[in-house]
Amino acid sequence: MNPFTFILLLLLTPFISPGQTNRKTISISDNLQLVWITNHVWAHVSVEEIAGFGQVSSNGMVYINKGKAFLFDTPVTDALTEVLVKAISDSLKSEVVGFVPNHWHEDCMGGLKYLQSIGVESYANELTIEEAKKRNLPVPAHGFAESLELKLAGNLIECWYPGGGHTKDNIVVWLPDEKVLFAGCMAKEMKSKGPGNLSDADVENWPSTIGKVMKKYKNVQLVIPGHGLWGGPELLVHTLELVNKIN
Repeated sequence: MNPFTFILLLLLTPFISPGQTNRKTISISDNLQLVWITNHVWAHVSVEEIAGFGQVSSNGMVYINKGKAFLFDTPVTDALTEVLVKAISDSLKSEVVGFVPNHWHEDCMGGLKYLQSIGVESYANELTIEEAKKRNLPVPAHGFAESLELKLAGNLIECWYPGGGHTKDNIVVWLPDEKVLFAGCMAKEMKSKGPGNLSDADVENWPSTIGKVMKKYKNVQLVIPGHGLWGGPELLVHTLELVNKIN
């Protein structure tokens, strides 16, 4: 085994071992997996190089219903996003019809250009669209200010902007039929000892933002963070404790 493959295995192993050994996992490539969450929800877990941080493992979410799929965050690159979309088609027998990024960073919308090239509709916080335009990035097609309700074959998808946190534009996505909250990089895994990358953070408002999320989604059963192991609402409590320490 070469050193690079060994490092990838170390990075990916936590997603399919502690507390999640019963999760069905589809290994698409050395640096991309699909992990079953609920009947209609999968996490996509990818490892890619991010400038300034090295090899980083990132989470996204796939919501599937009646042969259609919504994608929440992409892998870092267009190339890996193309591999993911093909796997969703081949392995999950579903067509990606919509996309929503958590915020403007590359580990959320690095594959948007590819999605646009195949006609996938994209939706984002207006603040995310502003950042994309300012930074000369691919721009999501449809914007919303505070909240947006989408439907996937009749099932509700709620996108909500509770305020700044990891970035000033970060949102959460709530799937009420699944009781799953995709919080992205706004939420930290339980192993986290700190709030992570603060280069674009809204440190002052992060605690109140997490508080709003906790108050609004009291019946959440599963929280998926942008990086690391997912879990229950305790991730939100842990994140609040972490961000309170930096204020």
